[in-house]
Amino acid sequence: MAAPFSDKAFYAQHFDPKGYLETYYSFSSEKEAEKALITFTLNALHKTFTVGGIKGDTLIDIGSGPTIYQYLSACESFQEIIATDYTDGNREEMQRWLRKEPAAFDWRSIVKYVCELEGDREKWAQKEEKVRRSIKRLLKCDVTQPNPLAPLSLPPADCLLSTYCLEVASKDLPAFRSALKNIGSLLKPGGHLILATTLEFNFFMIGQCRFGCLYLEQEDLEKALKEAGFDIEWLEATRISLPLSSIDVKGLCIVVALKR
Repeated sequence: MAAPFSDKAFYAQHFDPKGYLETYYSFSSEKEAEKALITFTLNALHKTFTVGGIKGDTLIDIGSGPTIYQYLSACESFQEIIATDYTDGNREEMQRWLRKEPAAFDWRSIVKYVCELEGDREKWAQKEEKVRRSIKRLLKCDVTQPNPLAPLSLPPADCLLSTYCLEVASKDLPAFRSALKNIGSLLKPGGHLILATTLEFNFFMIGQCRFGCLYLEQEDLEKALKEAGFDIEWLEATRISLPLSSIDVKGLCIVVALKR
């Protein structure tokens, strides 16, 4: 069932970073469905960076949220990672982990999973430190603006990464296409965009708070990328058949595209 779109003011007021992390990233046997969502993404990012060999100097992550899982493979391929998010709360939550505060979310199970993909589960502590060293800046970002990082103006990046951001920041397909063009302005011509997105997504829950999102089909996604100036190199999608009470979504997709 579709839910009303939740705009950025609603997120700024109601999004609970800790509740979000505990709901979707606990990686426990009691949450097999939620675990399946994150393992698809972790495997796809491993395939993209570690196996696919995408690398460079600077990566900008668009809409980082309060999470760090998206950097576990990327930190092996890029010298500098610039994390960004719209809400103060999400950036503060990430800072807690970067500063190793006692109240920070425990990512160890997910870090160990990625280290196992790379061949050595026991290197998780070194991996965490490498991520911390790689994140050079944490900035405010608004994908609805022509320059999402305004008033800053950064040199174009070698790579853009965005995981499950644009579909929650776009009220309709024109807004989604506009957001793709906006973030594309931050990328070098010939640079890579790595985009993870949901398919046929209506809403997700944090506690009793419902966040409505853009319903996006794969065909819409592919067309929007082409219109925004990207050529798709690789796309992988999966259907979701597991029961999920906290989120209404039918599929996940990851795309690697080149900026024309």
